Amino acid sequence: MFLFNHTRSAVLVVGSRPYKIAPVPYDRAMRRTIFTEEHDLFRQSVRTFIEREVAPNFERWDNGGIVDRTLFTAAGAAGFLGIDAPEQFGGGGVEDFRYNTIINEEFAYSGFAPAGLGITLHNDVCLPYFLSLTTEDQKQRWLPGICSGELITAIAMTEPGIGSDLASMSTSAIRDGDDYVVNGAKTFITNGINADLVIVAVKTDPKERHKGMSLIVIERDTPGFERGRNLEKVGLHAQDTAELFFTDARVPAANLLGSEGMGFAHLVDNLPQERLSIGVSAVAAARQALRWTLEYTHDRTAFGQPIATFQNSRFVLAEIATEVEIAEVFLDRCIEALNANELTVEEAAMAKWWTTELQKRVVDSCVQLHGGYGYMLEYPIARAYIDARIQTIYGGTTEIMKEIIGRSLRP
Repeated sequence: MFLFNHTRSAVLVVGSRPYKIAPVPYDRAMRRTIFTEEHDLFRQSVRTFIEREVAPNFERWDNGGIVDRTLFTAAGAAGFLGIDAPEQFGGGGVEDFRYNTIINEEFAYSGFAPAGLGITLHNDVCLPYFLSLTTEDQKQRWLPGICSGELITAIAMTEPGIGSDLASMSTSAIRDGDDYVVNGAKTFITNGINADLVIVAVKTDPKERHKGMSLIVIERDTPGFERGRNLEKVGLHAQDTAELFFTDARVPAANLLGSEGMGFAHLVDNLPQERLSIGVSAVAAARQALRWTLEYTHDRTAFGQPIATFQNSRFVLAEIATEVEIAEVFLDRCIEALNANELTVEEAAMAKWWTTELQKRVVDSCVQLHGGYGYMLEYPIARAYIDARIQTIYGGTTEIMKEIIGRSLRP
């Protein structure tokens, strides 16, 4: 619900959390039918948070290759972490992916790629595991810190040399009394440097493939757990992405997530939301690239007239606007399906590959319309260009998404 105080500024309450609202200009996103007035007010509060907490610090984070941990505690204090976690653990108590969608979109609209700051991984990818697979004791231990931002999360699936073939992983966790002894390595791990809790996919039965996989939470101070270098990437420079190493790391058996041997099934259950989250950020980034380009092409002149008035420019912009609109409608349908627990693996795969390929096409076309300035990092379209390239790779490559869809098709 939302309330108005005597200054006529709005206060939104999600669960037990108040969100202070600052007025913002009308935005097309507020016309979409899946959002209510409460969502629109929440959107304004996210926008204000980005202006106050992210914008003044982003260049420093981007240059340093990592965000301050205080970003997470600030987001937790503002109520932007653990929205769907129970209120008793400090969450918002609202199971509604539309709030997650708004956070993703507003970071993209601001020019700060959502994945580049690690918050969407924390909220959209890792939190569902801690909500659906944990025991009551595990919830008590971990959820309050996850919701406050004091415990930053990560998930470690990929290993050097295996790519998308998770069943071939070699990281093992062998039971020894009340512990698992973990050995192996993971790579390309988002939040890898900052993380306090890492969900690690391991082989508890190395002789098996899918049936031998389990998920274990490894905590920051675990002996035998070491972080490698913060990897240098083409884009998303503010996001810490690390190698992780485990050498006879003893992890309490009480840190097992879900059931032993069911790790692959648990991953399959949670991947649709992760892929939908990537799709949301992709379409939002494409829409923002269009906005920047519309502004540039209407202001920039060539041969005595605005670039936007040339027929080729109009046609390119028309194609982009149409495709973004179509993609957004499909995403909204997927969001409604996820909220109703009806989003299928195949639908999420469709959303993920189509929207991320769209983002690449759109941003590339927008750079072209900017001309030489599109290649200059002082223009946000240039950063959008380098940040977009990973979108068709992580969370499952375009090729894997098509394989998932193709296998499901029957006459």
